Amino acid sequence: MKAEAGIAACNFVKDGMMIGIGTGSTVKYTILELGRRIREEGLEIAGIPTSEVTEKLSIEQGIPLVDWTECSALDLVIDGADEFDSNLHLIKGGGGALLREKIVAESSAGMVVVADASKQVEVLGTFPLPIEVNPYGWEQTQRRIQAICSGPVVRRGPDYLTDNGNPILDAHFGPVIFNPVEMEAQLRSIAGVVEVGLFTNTADVVVLAAPSGCEMIRKENARL
Repeated sequence: MKAEAGIAACNFVKDGMMIGIGTGSTVKYTILELGRRIREEGLEIAGIPTSEVTEKLSIEQGIPLVDWTECSALDLVIDGADEFDSNLHLIKGGGGALLREKIVAESSAGMVVVADASKQVEVLGTFPLPIEVNPYGWEQTQRRIQAICSGPVVRRGPDYLTDNGNPILDAHFGPVIFNPVEMEAQLRSIAGVVEVGLFTNTADVVVLAAPSGCEMIRKENARL
């Protein structure tokens, strides 16, 4: 089912597009399909990857990549999600790429999310919220996050660092993030927080993998 959703998301990709290429197990199938279309159909696109893992796979598949010196805006980003609610607010960053994913998402004219039915929730927060923090004083940043989080706030492994060289704190809120916009702003106001894995008002469409096939969930004011 993940493969079907990842492939279906490629229907939004057209010749000449500059696209953001996300990270995750479902987006892997998007990358493989884009590579096939380039080889077999002559699709002409260029992409910006959101992680070193995505960059490696994209190169292997023959997808032309650019960097931000060559690109100021993207036509589209295709990415995964750890959770999404009825307003298409997301928790992302379980793979540790949240900062790069958010830079790409906020630079894109539209965002397609690929996910399976297990990621659809009424209220965000069951999946631990990833928060990327500065290495300096991360313990104090952790304490300040803990003050507003009812569950544990845990560093993701003593040696784990993102592609940017920063630790990740996983905040176990539970399903109580009723106002993701407000929570994102509150967390980002804490000194030492680099980025928060809440993506609010960025997703336009979710391509949902389900037993009966792929379902498109489109936001009312979707840009796509």
